[in-house]
Amino acid sequence: MLEGEVKWFDSHRGYGFISRNDGSCDIFVHYSSIEGPESEYKTLYEGDKVKFNIKESRRGPQADNVEVIEHAPRQSYQSRRFYY
Repeated sequence: MLEGEVKWFDSHRGYGFISRNDGSCDIFVHYSSIEGPESEYKTLYEGDKVKFNIKESRRGPQADNVEVIEHAPRQSYQSRRFYY
């Protein structure tokens, strides 16, 4: 399995990219490739450390069997400050 860090992930659209630790090109990730219980909403957050395999899809290489191995710090809505 390869390891990397989530570069960005759009939970509304269900896809994003992972920066690979080996320095090679970023890899596409789709929400359907995220491991976890079927009843759980599957998403990734910027900075999450993940391990994954690569599979070939019609559009090129894609991350598969993605598992979060270390969660990035989350910023809660209440901790954000808005100044007008």
